[in-house]
Amino acid sequence: MFAVSMLAGCSSYRPTPAAFHEVLDQPYRLGAGDRVRVTVFEQDGLTNTYSVDQSGYLSFPLVGAIPARGHTAQQMEKEIADKLRQGYLRDPDVSVEIDRYRPIFVMGEVGAAGQYSYVPGLTVQKAIAIAGGFTPRANQESVDITRDINGKVMTGRVVTSDPLLPGDTVYVRERLF
Repeated sequence: MFAVSMLAGCSSYRPTPAAFHEVLDQPYRLGAGDRVRVTVFEQDGLTNTYSVDQSGYLSFPLVGAIPARGHTAQQMEKEIADKLRQGYLRDPDVSVEIDRYRPIFVMGEVGAAGQYSYVPGLTVQKAIAIAGGFTPRANQESVDITRDINGKVMTGRVVTSDPLLPGDTVYVRERLF
């Protein structure tokens, strides 16, 4: 009976999808909640920080809403420059850099579950430390991460040394013994 109950507890476990770790080596893609710094050379009125809204668009002066979700900073530079060339500026020189990443979320067996700011280089272990560390009942070997990969939400079990991406949700499970 004990063995059956142990197997039942493990039945929900699925190996981490390959795409889960492949996305770590790809350029960062913007999403809702990100804030970017757009610099248009010699155009102080256009140089500012802009947020990607819930719909995934960046509202930019003169040209209006520009799709940003899923685009890299370099793609956004080209997109903004192309829009500005259409009757506004002759040869715009545009630079886009990430000003603030969308937050991560830490839940489960941690001291203070909640939403936290993402910083480049953040690992699961560092995120748990920011969230007040493990509770005495926490499984400290591995955690579940839910991540949006190319529009698909995937969950995978990883070790605490794995890196995080903006928008990830970390779930620290309770240990069995």
